Amino acid sequence: MSELLRIENLSAGYGEAVVLHDISLALGQGQTLALLGRNGTGKTTLINTLAGATRQHGGTIALGGLALHKLSPHQRAAAGIGWVPQERNIFKSLTVHENLTAVERPGKWNPQRVYEMFPRLAERKGNLGTQLSGGEQQMLAVGRALVVNPTLLLLDEPLEGLAPIIVEELLRAIRRITRDEGLAAIVVEQHPQAILAISDEAVVLDHGTVVHADHAATLATQPEVLERLLGVKR
Repeated sequence: MSELLRIENLSAGYGEAVVLHDISLALGQGQTLALLGRNGTGKTTLINTLAGATRQHGGTIALGGLALHKLSPHQRAAAGIGWVPQERNIFKSLTVHENLTAVERPGKWNPQRVYEMFPRLAERKGNLGTQLSGGEQQMLAVGRALVVNPTLLLLDEPLEGLAPIIVEELLRAIRRITRDEGLAAIVVEQHPQAILAISDEAVVLDHGTVVHADHAATLATQPEVLERLLGVKR
Protein backbone atom coordinates (compact mmCIF):
# COMPACT_ATOMS: atom_id res chain seq x y z
CA MET A 1 0.00 0.00 0.00
CA SER A 2 1.45 3.34 -1.03
CA GLU A 3 1.73 6.20 1.44
CA LEU A 4 -0.73 9.06 1.15
CA LEU A 5 -0.02 11.32 4.14
CA ARG A 6 3.17 11.90 6.08
CA ILE A 7 3.47 14.32 8.99
CA GLU A 8 6.93 14.87 10.43
CA ASN A 9 7.87 16.82 13.57
CA LEU A 10 4.78 19.00 13.32
CA SER A 11 4.30 21.87 15.76
CA ALA A 12 1.27 24.15 15.39
CA GLY A 13 -1.28 26.22 17.25
CA TYR A 14 -3.04 29.55 17.28
CA GLY A 15 -0.99 32.73 17.08
CA GLU A 16 2.00 32.32 19.38
CA ALA A 17 0.33 29.54 21.39
CA VAL A 18 1.75 26.14 20.42
CA VAL A 19 -0.75 23.29 20.90
CA LEU A 20 0.85 20.47 18.92
CA HIS A 21 4.40 19.38 19.70
CA ASP A 22 6.58 17.25 17.42
CA ILE A 23 3.76 15.20 15.85
CA SER A 24 4.85 12.49 13.41
CA LEU A 25 2.55 9.96 11.73
CA ALA A 26 1.80 8.40 8.35
CA LEU A 27 -1.32 7.12 6.61
CA GLY A 28 -1.57 4.86 3.57
CA GLN A 29 -3.79 5.22 0.54
CA GLY A 30 -7.36 4.21 1.42
CA GLN A 31 -6.67 3.85 5.15
CA THR A 32 -8.78 5.27 7.97
CA LEU A 33 -7.14 6.70 11.10
CA ALA A 34 -9.05 7.05 14.38
CA LEU A 35 -7.70 10.15 16.13
CA LEU A 36 -8.46 9.81 19.83
CA GLY A 37 -7.79 11.63 23.07
CA ARG A 38 -9.48 13.39 25.95
CA ASN A 39 -10.94 16.86 25.47
CA GLY A 40 -8.34 19.56 24.90
CA THR A 41 -5.52 17.25 23.83
CA GLY A 42 -5.03 18.73 20.35
CA LYS A 43 -7.19 16.53 18.12
CA THR A 44 -9.13 19.38 16.54
CA THR A 45 -5.97 21.44 16.23
CA LEU A 46 -4.34 18.64 14.23
CA ILE A 47 -7.35 18.40 11.90
CA ASN A 48 -7.42 22.19 11.53
CA THR A 49 -3.69 22.25 10.83
CA LEU A 50 -4.05 19.74 8.01
CA ALA A 51 -6.81 21.93 6.57
CA GLY A 52 -4.64 25.05 6.91
CA ALA A 53 -6.64 26.79 9.62
CA THR A 54 -3.90 27.18 12.25
CA ARG A 55 -0.41 28.65 12.48
CA GLN A 56 2.27 26.07 11.81
CA HIS A 57 5.45 26.59 13.84
CA GLY A 58 7.54 23.71 12.54
CA GLY A 59 7.64 20.40 10.72
CA THR A 60 6.27 19.22 7.40
CA ILE A 61 3.04 17.78 5.98
CA ALA A 62 3.09 15.85 2.69
CA LEU A 63 -0.04 14.64 0.87
CA GLY A 64 0.76 12.33 -2.00
CA GLY A 65 4.27 13.73 -2.01
CA LEU A 66 3.03 17.34 -2.22
CA ALA A 67 4.27 19.78 0.45
CA LEU A 68 0.87 20.55 1.92
CA HIS A 69 2.24 22.85 4.64
CA LYS A 70 3.23 25.38 1.98
CA LEU A 71 -0.31 25.73 0.62
CA SER A 72 -3.26 27.95 1.56
CA PRO A 73 -6.52 26.35 2.74
CA HIS A 74 -8.03 26.83 -0.74
CA GLN A 75 -5.02 25.20 -2.37
CA ARG A 76 -5.17 22.31 0.11
CA ALA A 77 -8.78 21.62 -0.88
CA ALA A 78 -7.72 21.56 -4.52
CA ALA A 79 -4.82 19.25 -3.60
CA GLY A 80 -7.19 16.67 -2.10
CA ILE A 81 -8.26 17.70 1.42
CA GLY A 82 -11.95 17.32 2.26
CA TRP A 83 -12.73 18.90 5.64
CA VAL A 84 -15.79 18.52 7.88
CA PRO A 85 -15.12 20.79 10.88
CA GLN A 86 -17.03 20.66 14.16
CA GLU A 87 -18.93 23.80 13.15
CA ARG A 88 -19.99 22.10 9.85
CA ASN A 89 -19.63 25.41 7.98
CA ILE A 90 -22.46 24.83 5.53
CA PHE A 91 -23.90 27.84 3.71
CA LYS A 92 -27.08 28.30 5.72
CA SER A 93 -28.56 30.88 3.32
CA LEU A 94 -28.29 28.44 0.38
CA THR A 95 -30.37 25.38 -0.38
CA VAL A 96 -29.04 21.86 0.11
CA HIS A 97 -28.49 21.51 -3.63
CA GLU A 98 -26.80 24.90 -3.91
CA ASN A 99 -24.47 23.96 -1.03
CA LEU A 100 -23.33 20.92 -2.99
CA THR A 101 -23.01 22.49 -6.43
CA ALA A 102 -21.19 25.57 -5.08
CA VAL A 103 -18.11 23.53 -4.15
CA GLU A 104 -18.40 20.57 -6.55
CA ARG A 105 -15.27 19.46 -8.40
CA PRO A 106 -15.05 16.84 -11.19
CA GLY A 107 -14.83 13.26 -9.97
CA LYS A 108 -16.85 10.24 -8.93
CA TRP A 109 -18.63 12.06 -6.10
CA ASN A 110 -21.41 14.40 -7.25
CA PRO A 111 -24.68 15.67 -5.71
CA GLN A 112 -26.63 12.68 -7.05
CA ARG A 113 -24.32 10.21 -5.30
CA VAL A 114 -24.63 12.22 -2.09
CA TYR A 115 -28.43 12.04 -2.36
CA GLU A 116 -28.23 8.27 -2.85
CA MET A 117 -26.17 7.93 0.32
CA PHE A 118 -28.31 10.40 2.30
CA PRO A 119 -31.94 10.11 1.11
CA ARG A 120 -32.94 12.71 3.72
CA LEU A 121 -30.95 15.30 1.77
CA ALA A 122 -32.62 14.29 -1.49
CA GLU A 123 -36.00 14.95 0.13
CA ARG A 124 -34.80 18.36 1.30
CA LYS A 125 -32.66 19.47 -1.64
CA GLY A 126 -34.68 22.69 -1.95
CA ASN A 127 -34.51 23.52 1.76
CA LEU A 128 -32.20 26.20 3.10
CA GLY A 129 -29.43 25.23 5.50
CA THR A 130 -31.33 26.99 8.29
CA GLN A 131 -34.29 24.63 7.73
CA LEU A 132 -32.28 21.46 8.40
CA SER A 133 -31.96 19.55 11.66
CA GLY A 134 -28.52 19.14 13.23
CA GLY A 135 -28.21 15.65 11.80
CA GLU A 136 -29.21 16.79 8.33
CA GLN A 137 -26.69 19.64 8.52
CA GLN A 138 -24.00 17.11 9.40
CA MET A 139 -24.97 14.93 6.44
CA LEU A 140 -24.77 18.00 4.21
CA ALA A 141 -21.35 18.90 5.62
CA VAL A 142 -20.10 15.39 4.78
CA GLY A 143 -21.68 15.62 1.33
CA ARG A 144 -20.02 18.99 0.69
CA ALA A 145 -16.63 17.50 1.58
CA LEU A 146 -17.22 14.55 -0.74
CA VAL A 147 -18.19 16.54 -3.85
CA VAL A 148 -14.80 18.26 -3.63
CA ASN A 149 -13.59 14.73 -4.54
CA PRO A 150 -10.78 14.58 -1.99
CA THR A 151 -8.09 11.97 -1.49
CA LEU A 152 -8.18 12.52 2.29
CA LEU A 153 -11.35 13.21 4.28
CA LEU A 154 -11.04 14.96 7.67
CA LEU A 155 -13.99 14.42 10.03
CA ASP A 156 -13.98 16.29 13.35
CA GLU A 157 -16.43 14.65 15.78
CA PRO A 158 -19.05 13.89 13.11
CA LEU A 159 -21.35 12.10 15.59
CA GLU A 160 -21.31 14.71 18.37
CA GLY A 161 -24.72 15.68 19.77
CA LEU A 162 -26.77 13.65 17.29
CA ALA A 163 -29.70 11.34 17.95
CA PRO A 164 -28.81 7.61 18.02
CA ILE A 165 -30.69 6.89 14.78
CA ILE A 166 -28.73 9.62 12.99
CA VAL A 167 -25.47 8.37 14.51
CA GLU A 168 -26.13 4.93 13.02
CA GLU A 169 -26.93 6.44 9.63
CA LEU A 170 -23.75 8.50 9.62
CA LEU A 171 -21.63 5.56 10.78
CA ARG A 172 -22.98 3.48 7.89
CA ALA A 173 -22.13 6.31 5.50
CA ILE A 174 -18.59 6.72 6.87
CA ARG A 175 -18.09 2.95 6.65
CA ARG A 176 -19.24 3.00 3.02
CA ILE A 177 -17.05 5.98 2.14
CA THR A 178 -13.95 4.43 3.67
CA ARG A 179 -14.39 0.66 3.49
CA ASP A 180 -16.36 0.34 0.24
CA GLU A 181 -15.19 3.42 -1.64
CA GLY A 182 -11.61 3.31 -0.35
CA LEU A 183 -11.32 6.98 0.57
CA ALA A 184 -8.64 7.70 3.18
CA ALA A 185 -9.95 9.44 6.29
CA ILE A 186 -8.93 10.81 9.66
CA VAL A 187 -11.80 10.73 12.15
CA VAL A 188 -11.84 12.52 15.50
CA GLU A 189 -14.44 11.01 17.82
CA GLN A 190 -15.28 10.89 21.52
CA HIS A 191 -16.82 7.40 21.19
CA PRO A 192 -13.74 5.29 20.38
CA GLN A 193 -15.34 1.88 19.90
CA ALA A 194 -17.68 3.18 17.19
CA ILE A 195 -14.80 4.57 15.15
CA LEU A 196 -12.21 1.90 15.93
CA ALA A 197 -14.59 -0.64 14.39
CA ILE A 198 -14.30 1.03 10.98
CA SER A 199 -10.68 2.25 11.18
CA ASP A 200 -7.36 0.71 10.21
CA GLU A 201 -5.04 2.64 12.50
CA ALA A 202 -5.42 4.58 15.74
CA VAL A 203 -3.46 7.40 17.35
CA VAL A 204 -4.04 8.85 20.83
CA LEU A 205 -3.01 12.41 21.63
CA ASP A 206 -2.32 13.90 25.05
CA HIS A 207 -1.07 17.44 25.68
CA GLY A 208 -0.48 17.87 21.97
CA THR A 209 1.77 14.85 21.49
CA VAL A 210 1.27 11.27 20.28
CA VAL A 211 1.20 9.01 23.33
CA HIS A 212 -0.07 5.81 21.72
CA ALA A 213 -0.30 4.40 18.19
CA ASP A 214 -1.54 0.96 17.16
CA HIS A 215 -3.76 -0.91 14.75
CA ALA A 216 -7.38 0.05 15.42
CA ALA A 217 -8.48 -3.58 15.79
CA THR A 218 -5.79 -4.17 18.42
CA LEU A 219 -6.68 -1.10 20.45
CA ALA A 220 -10.38 -2.02 20.31
CA THR A 221 -9.58 -5.22 22.22
CA GLN A 222 -7.61 -3.43 24.96
CA PRO A 223 -10.20 -1.88 27.30
CA GLU A 224 -7.58 -1.26 29.97
CA VAL A 225 -5.56 0.88 27.54
CA LEU A 226 -8.67 2.80 26.46
CA GLU A 227 -9.58 3.44 30.08
CA ARG A 228 -6.07 4.59 30.97
CA LEU A 229 -5.66 6.88 27.97
CA LEU A 230 -9.21 8.09 27.43
CA GLY A 231 -11.04 7.46 30.68
CA VAL A 232 -13.63 5.27 28.95
CA LYS A 233 -14.71 1.71 29.61
CA ARG A 234 -15.59 -0.79 26.95
